Parts: sequence; structure tokens; C-alpha cells
Amino acid sequence: MRIMPVLLAGAIALTGGNLWAASGRQDALQRLQMSTDVLHSIMSAPDRGIPEEVMSSAKCIVVIPDLVKGGFIVGGEHGRGIASCRTARGWSAPAFVSVGGGSWGLQIGVEGVDLIMVVMNDRGLQHLLSSKFELSGAASASAGPVGRHASAGTDWTMNTEVLTYSRSHGIFAGLTLNGAVVEQDADSTRAIYGRDASFKGILSGRIRAPRSTAKFMRAVGDMGRSGTIAQENPGQE
Repeated sequence: MRIMPVLLAGAIALTGGNLWAASGRQDALQRLQMSTDVLHSIMSAPDRGIPEEVMSSAKCIVVIPDLVKGGFIVGGEHGRGIASCRTARGWSAPAFVSVGGGSWGLQIGVEGVDLIMVVMNDRGLQHLLSSKFELSGAASASAGPVGRHASAGTDWTMNTEVLTYSRSHGIFAGLTLNGAVVEQDADSTRAIYGRDASFKGILSGRIRAPRSTAKFMRAVGDMGRSGTIAQENPGQE
């Protein structure tokens, strides 16, 4: 007589799990689209965006869209976004990341702020590949220069591992962000890749980009054409 309640409970749990998985994938797909929109905004605002010299020297780019609306400052929640790194064959497949903690030097209290982090050297790359690092702790971070071009004599050409930017209402600005922890977003990774894909494997180019990430990969490739590497043909899982 107790078989029916047990079966019913199992069916409810299975349905709930399926709904959670569907919701998680939809959330990850929406983040991919929002991150793609941010990249397009960078390219369409050359006079007030990230300088060409910065992007051409970049090892990786990390985009956290709509950060403050997610409660990063007021609610204490963390933001989530997408990262991609240069490899010998082009830009890597997108890796899902989360950012939590830290203090801002600009834009506190402004809704709809996008966070962009540009990894500039091998030390910053290795910290990012470690799956978890703290800005200004394990990695040196500073506000990035803004405009069409950046002077070779500015601080960003020295030892800074990560340049940080904010975007609000279409305007880019250098952002001071200290103490933030960047790590892999495992739930979104599973939702898009269908398994626990290695964070380092994705960003090192050993794991191919799923078809669902094609728009993001095209946007990264378009930015890469101003540098030295672009990826034309994202693969499939």
C-alpha cells in the first residue's frame, strides 16, 4: 500500500530535477546572449570603449553582465558570466564563471553595471586557469584605460595581470575592484556542456565549443581580429 506514495514522491523529485535542469540551461543561455551583447557594445564604441592595444594584447576576457542587478553589492550575491582565452588555434570555448566579494572603487549603487576583466599576461592567465583566484590577492588588478587607443607609457603595460572595466548606460570606465574571487560556475558548465567539463580544459582549448555558444564565439572572434588570433569555426560537443 505504500508503493504508490513512494512512486509519486519519486516522480515529483524527477520532475523537479528536470525543471531545475531546464531552468539552469535557460539561465546559462541568457547569460551567453547578454555577454555577447556586451562584446558588441565594446566594438561599437571605439572612442569610449576598451582600447585596441589592450584587446590585441589580451590573454583572456571575462564578461559579467548585469552585475549589480544580480545583487552583487546590495544583496551580497555574486555575479556570473563568461570567460574565453586565446589558444594556438584561436579563442577557447566559453567557460562559465562566478564573481563574489570584493570592494568597488566606482559605480556603487548604479543599476545595470556590466563588469569586464581583461587578463593581460601569463601570470594572470595561470591564475584564471587555477579555477579560483582573488583579484589583488593572487592576481594584481587595476582600472583599465579607456578610449580608441592607449598610450604605451601608461601603467597597464607594466605588471598588471588583470585590467577591470565597468559599463553602465553604454559608457565604459576603468573600475577598481579589489578582493573579488573568480571561480568556475559548475552548475552552468554542466547545463551547457552536459557534463562536469574541466575549467582548465575549456580555457586551454582542449574542449570544443558547443553549438549553443556560437554567437558568443563569433563576437569574441570579431574582437580578436583587431589582435592576433580569431576563431572562425566553433565546434560542437
